[in-house]
Parts: sequence; structure tokens; C-alpha cells
Amino acid sequence: MAFVADYDVVMDGLDEELRNARELQSGLFHKVIARACIRLPLLNRLGRAGQVDRLAEAGAWTDAALALIALELPGWKVRRLVYENGEWLCSLSRQPNLPITLDDTADAAHEALPLAIVLAFVEARRRTGAPLQFFPAIPQAGQAPGLALCCDNFT
Repeated sequence: MAFVADYDVVMDGLDEELRNARELQSGLFHKVIARACIRLPLLNRLGRAGQVDRLAEAGAWTDAALALIALELPGWKVRRLVYENGEWLCSLSRQPNLPITLDDTADAAHEALPLAIVLAFVEARRRTGAPLQFFPAIPQAGQAPGLALCCDNFT
């Protein structure tokens, strides 16, 4: 399906751009929102996502990234946030109560904490599948005029 392939290309480009960045900046953060967020534009129109914008304007990138996860992927939670060997490792999980060996986490690492969180967000978004706007419309079958028959075999 071409639309899913296009979505993968967009997400791969976003992932590469985030990995090459030295720090999270306003333009890059808004690019993540534009390319990877489904719910946030709707929540913005309803006035419920102003917190992310206020945090981004203030330069509180770690808090803005965590708020983005909470609003955009409410089923995902931060499972692990560790600083080792000069890099931050962020793991997001749908099942944080499972043992780590059984859990299917979205992991990312970067020297900058906000970028590690946003990279993990992009990985989690990739695992949830392409947004509906990338899938072609599926035609719905309407009711046919006339008689409706039940064809089930109850024997």
C-alpha cells in the first residue's frame, strides 16, 4: 500500500533529523508535531493542548516532550529514563507493569534528554501504525433497496 510506504518514509526522515540534531529547538519540535501527531491538532482546536505550546515557548523541552506523549499517546507511559555512557535512554511502554524482559518497549537513545524522549515518541508512534489520514478511504456498503434475507444456517 503506497500510503503506508509514504508514512514510513516520513517517519524515517523525521527519525534521522532528530538523531542528527544536537538539541531540540522550536522548528524541529513543531515538525514532529506536524508529521507524527494525530490527536494534538484536534486537542488544540478544543483548547486542551495549550500546555505543550506554552512549555515549548518557554524552552522546557523535556516537559514539552513528556506532555506530548501524555496527550498524543495516552496508552504509552515512560518506563525507563536512564543516563549511561554519555547518552540518555528512554523507553516507552504500553504495559509498564510487565517484567522488562516480557515488555515490548519503544526505545531511543540520544545525548540530549529531550531528543531521546522525542525519538522514543516517534518510535512508539511508528509502532501504533500509520495514522488514518495515510490510509485510503474504504468505501462503505449501503443497504440495498428491497427485501433483506437472513442466510444463516441454524441447524
